[in-house]
Amino acid sequence: MTKAEILKKEILRQYRSVRQFAMDMEIPYSTLVTALERGIEGMAYGTVIKMCDKLSLNPVDFTSLERDASLGAHLLENRVMQNYMKLNKVGREKVLELMDDFAEIEKYKA
Repeated sequence: MTKAEILKKEILRQYRSVRQFAMDMEIPYSTLVTALERGIEGMAYGTVIKMCDKLSLNPVDFTSLERDASLGAHLLENRVMQNYMKLNKVGREKVLELMDDFAEIEKYKA
């Protein structure tokens, strides 16, 4: 199944129609239909990311993301982990120490 087919299937599963999804996304209906018929490779990357976020799909492989977590949260978590993995043992320990300290400060708590 192509990415366009996965997108169309997910759109129809979550919305009444492709037209309704296009209106919600503020994308021209004709643009969306063309992309779903010919492939999404020609679409702007930002548009594909927004569509995946709205549908809770991973923009890399178009698998379903957890419904309670936004794509932005997943991307941020991935970015943090990539930077953490670049550190040596001492750096990793320092980062964890700082995170523990910040977690105790009321103004930084989530």
